[in-house]
Amino acid sequence: MIPLALNPSRLQLGLVGAGAPGVRRLRALRAAGAMTLAVYTQDPELAAEAGVVPCPALPGAEEIGQLHALWIAGLTREQYVPLAEAARTQRVLLNVEDVPDYCDFHAVAELRRGDLLIGISTGGTAPGLAGALRRRMETCFPTDWTARVAEITAQRQAWRAEGMTMAEIAQRIEAWMDMQCWPACPKSGQTS
Repeated sequence: MIPLALNPSRLQLGLVGAGAPGVRRLRALRAAGAMTLAVYTQDPELAAEAGVVPCPALPGAEEIGQLHALWIAGLTREQYVPLAEAARTQRVLLNVEDVPDYCDFHAVAELRRGDLLIGISTGGTAPGLAGALRRRMETCFPTDWTARVAEITAQRQAWRAEGMTMAEIAQRIEAWMDMQCWPACPKSGQTS
C-alpha cells in the first residue's frame, strides 16, 4: 500500500451508493473536504443527505470517465460490478467498500484534529482492527491537538521566513514539542 492524502479541491470525485454504507461514506468524504462530490444514488435517504435528486439510473461509463476517483458503497454485486468494470476501463481509481478485489485503494481509519490527519490501514484485510486502533489513538491525540497543529503551523511559517532549511525546521519542531511537554500518548488515566 502507498499512503496518500488527496486534495479534494483539485480532483473530480464520485460516490455511487445506497443505505447506511453510502451515507457513512458521504459523511467521511465531506469531512475530508470533498464538497463538490458527484453523488449518484437511487436511494432517497442518501439523496436527501447529499442534497441531490435520486438518479433514475446509475452512472454510465462516460460519467464515470469524468472522475479521478470513485467510491462505491452499499450496492449489490449486480450493481457494482459493471460500475467497477467501467471505472477500470476509464482508468478511474476505485474503491468498492468491503470488496478488496475491486479496490485500487482502501479507505483508512482516520483520526482528524484540524489539519492533523492520522490514517490507519490494514490494506483492507482487517478494517475492524484499523477502526479499533483509531479509537485508541483518540486518547493519544485529544481534541486540543487542533490548536497544537495551528501553533506549530504558525511557528513553521515564521521559521521558513527566517530562511531555515527543512531539516532545521524539523529539529525545531521536535524541540518545540519537548518544550511544550507534548507526549504522543498520555499515561494511563492522564489527559493532555
